Amino acid sequence: MSTLLARTGRHRQRYDQDRLRLVAGCIPYRFEKNVEIESCIMENKILVLMITTPNRDDLVFPKGGWEDDETVHEAAYREALEEAGVKGLLDENPIGVWEFRSKSRQASGSQEGGCRGYMFALEVTEELESWPEQDKYERKWLYAEEAFKFCRYDWMREALKGFLKALTKDVTQQEARETMMMMTELPTIPVSDIGTGTGRQTLSPPGCSGKSSGVQNLEESCTKCIVQG
Repeated sequence: MSTLLARTGRHRQRYDQDRLRLVAGCIPYRFEKNVEIESCIMENKILVLMITTPNRDDLVFPKGGWEDDETVHEAAYREALEEAGVKGLLDENPIGVWEFRSKSRQASGSQEGGCRGYMFALEVTEELESWPEQDKYERKWLYAEEAFKFCRYDWMREALKGFLKALTKDVTQQEARETMMMMTELPTIPVSDIGTGTGRQTLSPPGCSGKSSGVQNLEESCTKCIVQG
């Protein structure tokens, strides 16, 4: 069993000016191994971690009360550790903020039990064999497409959709940066003197027609080449 203890009670619970209970949580994820990034859509590239609760077939993401002695990031990370037994890299920017009713008030018409939840993305780097609340929750790794079907609440589906959109943007930007780095590291192309004439050889890159105006050809071609005399 885990030697870590989960926080209980609400004596340190934060509330906002509207008396909404402040909640922090995360969508834990990892990239699927042996998947070609270019070959499939984002929903098939990553796995997200959800947890079960007793006597329910649907699933939730780890979340819980944000307390007054911690930051919202610390609260989200703590809930992932306590409820799902995972550690990792937490994105500093929230996926979004949602207002919802606590599970004990879902079926009633009361205005009580309102929550404002801050959700973050957590890239999982470690799964613990034991964790504080493993007697309450089981872990389930799912492809995002499956996760949509099992989300207990609509706001969780919205959070998952926002997470995938943000992650797709980040991956695309990273791939663009890597491509630019590869381009800047391309080697120069030495050209031997030809003995007579200008001492430079005209290069016509593949797919482009050559011209007879020496180095000027390279400036007008569709592929950039660096030429050394």
